[in-house]
Amino acid sequence: MVVCVCNAIRESQLRDVARNGQLRCAKAAYAQLGRKPKCGQCLSFARNIISDAAATA
Repeated sequence: MVVCVCNAIRESQLRDVARNGQLRCAKAAYAQLGRKPKCGQCLSFARNIISDAAATA
């Protein structure tokens, strides 16, 4: 599923970044992927994905 249309970031990419690092912030995950949030509408959904992936890791 595409989480961020502006940057074409998929849910699987965010989960991989969250599992491989100690990220708790969506903006840090985006930076890890070499991107920045643009419109910001995806950040709350990205935070949920990151916290879920971190909890299961």
